[in-house]
Amino acid sequence: MKSLKEMTIEELWELFPIILVPHNTQWANWAKEEISSLTVLLSGYDTEITHIGSTAISSIKAKPIIDILVEIPPDADIDKLRLLMESSGYICMSSSTNRASFNKGYTPQGYAERVFHIHFHRKGDNDEIYFRDFLLSRPDFAKEYEQLKLSLLPALKHNRDAYTEAKSSFIHQITALAKTSS
Repeated sequence: MKSLKEMTIEELWELFPIILVPHNTQWANWAKEEISSLTVLLSGYDTEITHIGSTAISSIKAKPIIDILVEIPPDADIDKLRLLMESSGYICMSSSTNRASFNKGYTPQGYAERVFHIHFHRKGDNDEIYFRDFLLSRPDFAKEYEQLKLSLLPALKHNRDAYTEAKSSFIHQITALAKTSS
């Protein structure tokens, strides 16, 4: 059996298809537990850690992947944070000067029971919070977002990049609306 690092992107998308499931009440608890672990792990940094993404919105279906935003200080060393996260079992998916993304819960057999995407951004780079809070306060827009995701699923179930891109216009519009209404 190939390791995850040996698989092509197509093989990974086949092994980890996009699925949308009804809200799981355990997601909030799992997010709290992961945030608690991250708080300890990152205790040397001045971070703000928040549950974001569709699993934080109980009124809509979501991919069973818990997204967590870790806001880090402007002077935090992303390379040191990457090494710290990798040594703690997270897989670095991307890293730049201002952002890094880590995954946990992907196995050669498929998804683990708990799957996390941890997003590191510089403090103030937190549009995801505006988006989440707006959908929490406006169930009509949350349902519209859910319908968009469901409509994309048949064609893009095995293409995470295209699925994400197809949602981006809606997300940007809602985030802009959220920022003007706050």
